[in-house]
Amino acid sequence: MRRDELLDAAEDILCDQGSAALTLNAVADRAGVSKGGLLYHFNSKEALIKGMVERLIEDFDQLMAGQPGGSYTERYLGATLAAVRSGRLRRWAVVTGASGNLFLLAPLREAMTRWHREGLSEEPDPVASQIVRLACEGLWDVASHDPELNSDADLRALEARLRGLLARPA
Repeated sequence: MRRDELLDAAEDILCDQGSAALTLNAVADRAGVSKGGLLYHFNSKEALIKGMVERLIEDFDQLMAGQPGGSYTERYLGATLAAVRSGRLRRWAVVTGASGNLFLLAPLREAMTRWHREGLSEEPDPVASQIVRLACEGLWDVASHDPELNSDADLRALEARLRGLLARPA
């Protein structure tokens, strides 16, 4: 059993049943492994949640790095839309799992600070860039709860409008 499969099982439980249902036994059962197999990778529930937080940050950073040129905010928008379109909307599940534990949420808070501050002062219109970044957060949050809300055509229209906000003034 791979580490990612165990994290997937934990995220599925969080999405389907909420944080009260996240136990090591439940994750092992969902993943189809023994509790010992799970403990080999994650020796506690906190280590499991920490693994989910770390993976979420790493995945989004990779999405950012894979976006073509443009400003930081343009890449942030592209990465957000890629996350929404992929259906791998883990942020809500991870935050649910880590809620109530500031130590476990700290890396995600640090990443959010970085994602929302990085390059903002270098943007042609920092206020428009901040609006787009905040819209991305709203899009991701709503899509986490209702993945069927926006069709691909809706997402293309939202992307066009948000990119229009980032267009350099003539």
